[in-house]
Amino acid sequence: MSTTPPTATEVEHDADSPSSARKYIDAVLEQSFRHLFGPTATPEQPRRHDVVSIAKLTSALSGYLQPEEIKDVKAAFHFSDEAHLGQYRQSGEPYITHPVAVAEICAGWNLDAQSIMAALLHDVMEDQGVTKAELAERFGAKVAELVDGLSKLDKMEFRNREEAQAENFRKMLLAMARDVRVILVKLADRLHNMRTLGAVPHEKRRRVARETLDIYAPIAHRLGLNNTYRELQDLSFANFNPHRYATLEKAVKAARGNRREVVGKILESVQRAIADAKLDAEVTGREKTIFSIYKKMRDKQLSFSQVLDVYGFRVVVESALECYTCIGALHALYKPVPGKFKDYIAIPKVNGYQSLHTTLVGPFGAPIEFQVRTRKMHEIAEAGVAAHWLYKNGGADLNDVQKRAHQWLKSLLDIQSEAGDSSEFLEHVKIDLFPDAVYVFTPKSKIMALPRGATALDFAYSIHSDLGNQCVAVKINNELLPLRTELKSGDIVEVITAPYSKPNPAWLGFVRTGKARSAIRHYLKTMRLNESVQLGERLVDQALKGYGLALSDVTPEAWEKLVQWTGNKNRQEIFADIGLGRRVAAVMAKRIEVLMSGRDADDDGSRDGTAPHAPPVVITGTEGMSVQLSACCRPIPGDDIMGYIGIGLGMAIHTTDCRVAQRIHKRDPGRWIDVAWAPQPGRLFDVAVKVLVKNTKGVFARVAADITSADANIVHIAMDEDLSQESTVLRFVIQVSDRVHLANVMRRVRTNPDVMRIARERPSDEGHHRHDGGMRIDRERADY
Repeated sequence: MSTTPPTATEVEHDADSPSSARKYIDAVLEQSFRHLFGPTATPEQPRRHDVVSIAKLTSALSGYLQPEEIKDVKAAFHFSDEAHLGQYRQSGEPYITHPVAVAEICAGWNLDAQSIMAALLHDVMEDQGVTKAELAERFGAKVAELVDGLSKLDKMEFRNREEAQAENFRKMLLAMARDVRVILVKLADRLHNMRTLGAVPHEKRRRVARETLDIYAPIAHRLGLNNTYRELQDLSFANFNPHRYATLEKAVKAARGNRREVVGKILESVQRAIADAKLDAEVTGREKTIFSIYKKMRDKQLSFSQVLDVYGFRVVVESALECYTCIGALHALYKPVPGKFKDYIAIPKVNGYQSLHTTLVGPFGAPIEFQVRTRKMHEIAEAGVAAHWLYKNGGADLNDVQKRAHQWLKSLLDIQSEAGDSSEFLEHVKIDLFPDAVYVFTPKSKIMALPRGATALDFAYSIHSDLGNQCVAVKINNELLPLRTELKSGDIVEVITAPYSKPNPAWLGFVRTGKARSAIRHYLKTMRLNESVQLGERLVDQALKGYGLALSDVTPEAWEKLVQWTGNKNRQEIFADIGLGRRVAAVMAKRIEVLMSGRDADDDGSRDGTAPHAPPVVITGTEGMSVQLSACCRPIPGDDIMGYIGIGLGMAIHTTDCRVAQRIHKRDPGRWIDVAWAPQPGRLFDVAVKVLVKNTKGVFARVAADITSADANIVHIAMDEDLSQESTVLRFVIQVSDRVHLANVMRRVRTNPDVMRIARERPSDEGHHRHDGGMRIDRERADY
């Protein structure tokens, strides 16, 4: 029987420090490089780490918390210590060392007492079964809320790890949106776990590293915690790909020696130039992280020897004006690389980061990156949203960082309200964690930040979901351009809307932001449901006519019994199921007839296997997503048609002679219903025609003119590429109102002396042998 392990308060602090993966530049440059990123972890064999005592934590807290607050923190520590008694980490350490280490990281950010208490208690609900109510009673509602936001959900609720991960992220991110301290404690938790990942089995280590690189590091960057961001990236890389990390680390160490003299000369020259400009500045050298070097090599297909800008320099001055003066001095010293100057002071990054960036050609031809910023900008650049607690007297600059963080967190709530499930929500959040951004302007000169690669339609949705939903066109720099146009920094974007416009499913193929994707999907789902209800209602109404009934004849009692019989929540849900093909309208109509007639209640409505013939369902072509005109045969009014109700797909309209429809009918005859065109359909319909013409000069333009003169719109055009023959085939997708209109168009084209033959073309007629000259037919225009 094992002895009871000592509590953390009984363990003496071990002064051993963990080994460092990267050391500071050696003695010659140590003074100037004293602000490098600090040690990063290399993957190593599990070993005993330092045991952190409460004394170290309370010593750190005494610098900024009141004695009564420290007393509350100690109470939380003792509660956590007792709850985790007998529990060990995989490294063999008492588990309490982890929450204490997390609390110390939070104390390094000067987080308030409630945050420190939540850090100490963050695992007691998940691991020890302590309830939220119990925490609220002992430590207050705020602490309980923070701990609850940090606790995972019951794993038994989910079908697989991916679903559990997605739902837990959703829970955490929504808690973060309510209180940013949740994510700060969570980042501290993840940072300590990554620092001590060596004891974890290999596969789990890789999975946690990948998750950190995909989610937690980008969140840290999005909130401006750049030191944490860089360390999480390096730790993730070290654990996910230890061989590559070790190889690069070795190369960087070797390069330090080779480039020491160069860096020293540059540093000396820069300090002299800044002194000549009469600026009081602090110049420090900074080395790129292993991961950032690897990323540059991967993205630009470079070898390590080709990555010349391993070192950079940071200059910290007193005022924004001095930043620009300093840039002038640097540009006078070394030649700037064209296109590499970036002014993040005038236009800050989305996370509030401000600096001037420039790349100069150094004395030996190597590019050198410089960052110039004020002291306040530097504080924000390193600590981001945590600077709110670190620098209480930060003033307007810190308020702006907080505002930007809260705007992003609020956008998460908007995405959540429109996302269908946790996996979709997580997908949209990942999209919005792009580190790069473009900055564009509204017509009123308001600056909008969007992820790099964002389109004009993303811009519309970034302003408001309704604006995006009703968008029909955009003007970029006063030029009318497609919605899919990618934006560049400096673009002025004007959105043009129409009140009855609605999102096109094709938009999902090119929007980039999570907000746009979630808003479009939400609208389409809602629209599809509404249209499915309307279609189901029409199908039941038509089926009831075969019994001499109408929907208006059905009594509330009959509806109530039908709902009970089907197990649906209400009649709208029944209609939606019918419209989506999950239920058959004829069966529902027969059951209604049984209920209305008062026959045996056990009659299932399909006993005799037959139903009276109902009149066809009338189709206008404007039903929306619930009724689709099939691309295989492109039916138009005047064609004989039939409808196929696919499960979960709504109704597809085919011509009766469509080969695809005939094959499906043989396989699944029970899902076909009679349909007919409305007398005056409410839209134009796409139809493909092919025209065999003599290969004469200008024939293409003359045939197109014939088509438009017959009042038909041309949607798409193509022609065979082989122009050496005496004849060639022109292909058009045109819009007509019905078969009569199509006949008029074809009759008009035949009058052209260069036309040898014209025929309607159906994709299903071609089987597996396409001769379309590369023609691509767009069912719906994605741009307008």
